[in-house]
Amino acid sequence: MGKPDTGARDTAARGTAARGTAARDTGVRGAGARDTGVRDTGVRRAGGFVDGSGSAGGPGLVLAVHGSAVPEAGVVVARLAEHVRGLTGAPVAVGHLDHQTPSLPYVLADRPGAVVVPLLLGDGYHRTVDVPAVARHFDCSVTPGLGGEPAVSLALYDRLRAAERAAGGPADAVVVAGAGSSRPGGNDGTLAAAEQLGRLLPVPVTVAYCSAAGPAPAEAVARARADGFRRIAVAAHLLAPGRFGRALEGLTGTHAVSAPLADHPRLARLVAARYGAAVRDGTAVRDGAAARTAVGAARVA
Repeated sequence: MGKPDTGARDTAARGTAARGTAARDTGVRGAGARDTGVRDTGVRRAGGFVDGSGSAGGPGLVLAVHGSAVPEAGVVVARLAEHVRGLTGAPVAVGHLDHQTPSLPYVLADRPGAVVVPLLLGDGYHRTVDVPAVARHFDCSVTPGLGGEPAVSLALYDRLRAAERAAGGPADAVVVAGAGSSRPGGNDGTLAAAEQLGRLLPVPVTVAYCSAAGPAPAEAVARARADGFRRIAVAAHLLAPGRFGRALEGLTGTHAVSAPLADHPRLARLVAARYGAAVRDGTAVRDGAAARTAVGAARVA
């Protein structure tokens, strides 16, 4: 069966210049991992439902992911999708914004009325502009992204500790490295993760960005070294393997670099919670007949 000519284009990532709002550098000192106030709010599946709201008979769930030319990215996202499927009982599909197929419009064309969960850690262009535009065309609802949630910070903490153990011991300074955005608010997810991680750690935590904002990770590491720190870890505020992750792994002067976050169990529970809230609150309740009509006439048998 062919795909409709819907007018919904396969969106590509937009390059962003380094101009725009400069990200502020945070240096939050934590007081250890006890009584930090950072709590994972993700829900567990119980009796086939997500917090009593999303079931196998509910709307489909589509993960909107950026995509990567690195083959490992698809493997990591597939593990997340399988975990979310087990938590929700819902059919789960993955639509890509760039680099990989199937594209988000292609996936949504077969799933009108689905719940779209943006697998994005910031409210940059994809989260605020192109994902909602594509979803509207297929009468799909869009949940908030994942940025700023305690579940993300706790997953980041777990990944960081694992990297430190592999490197032989804890770091004496941490740089949280996000993808970066020049859009207002686009870096808030990374800033929130650094602030929350700082509550969990007894060492200074700063931020850096792999593109579109500053400081760059190499600059942040150099600053920490100039301040006298020698065991500097980079906490990768990234979801899947890709060119940014590879660039972080290639940094000189680092003690450890943590792995991406997408296949951490806390992320699966957060995605399941987003889906459950959309179903429970009615934002995913659509006129299925109307949604099918919107794309049905254009289908090719």
